[in-house]
Amino acid sequence: MLETSARLLRLLSLLQAHREWSGAELADRLGVTPRTVRRDVDRLRELGYPVNASPGTGGGYTLGAGAELPPLLLDDDEAVAVAVGLRTAAGQGIEGIGETSVRALAKLEQVLPNRLRRRVGALNAFTVPMLRGPQPAAVDPAVLTELAGLCRDAERLRFEYLDHEGAATRRSVEPHRLVCTERRWYLVAWDLDRDDWRTFRVDRITPKPPHGPRFAPRTRPPRTWPRTSPKASPRARTSRTPQSGCWYPSRRPPSTSRRPPGRFRPTATTPASCAPGPRASR
Repeated sequence: MLETSARLLRLLSLLQAHREWSGAELADRLGVTPRTVRRDVDRLRELGYPVNASPGTGGGYTLGAGAELPPLLLDDDEAVAVAVGLRTAAGQGIEGIGETSVRALAKLEQVLPNRLRRRVGALNAFTVPMLRGPQPAAVDPAVLTELAGLCRDAERLRFEYLDHEGAATRRSVEPHRLVCTERRWYLVAWDLDRDDWRTFRVDRITPKPPHGPRFAPRTRPPRTWPRTSPKASPRARTSRTPQSGCWYPSRRPPSTSRRPPGRFRPTATTPASCAPGPRASR
């Protein structure tokens, strides 16, 4: 039989599998009686873990969402994935996220076993992000999460937007998706005033609540619409990959071969079916 502390950790690991366990199943996995399982569940609740219990023959135990974030148990692959994700997040152009990510990564690396620390160290030392251009303006994480929530809930967004010359305009849009590319964040939305798809740089957006009402999500534009104006700057264009439906600002894809200025030749890394996407708002 496992010691109490080790048994609680094992029980927590089982509950974090995002499934419902019956008391008999947990007792069998832990090698204890159902009564001991009930006592261990009570101990987890005292430690701040919201364990939900449903009565009856079909009932069981699940780990719910609580008001406070309790410690989590990660297996080897999950720990490496979190460490790599924190390292990547440190350079994504979100205000304050870099320092926060580094602090969290330091805590994680401090408790990683040597075998995992070597894996994370190798990934950090021998992977280099491909970033071009100057460091963009940082994005407020509160604005980013607010926009994501409006996209999820299909609510109209009202905001003040600064163009490239610093002039402010009021916009009302139906938000569709957030896109991150090379440390810069964009909002893809249907502009109600211009009756067209547009992209907006998130660092130039200042939300102006109240938002709403809700709207019926629109069908994504066809692959060949809208066509970008020949006079538009290449930086103001967006494209999407039809397979994933993912929008991104157009960039000439990297190529190891040299080509004359002003000409574009598809390479092996160029998506063959990419087409122009929503126009970028200036």
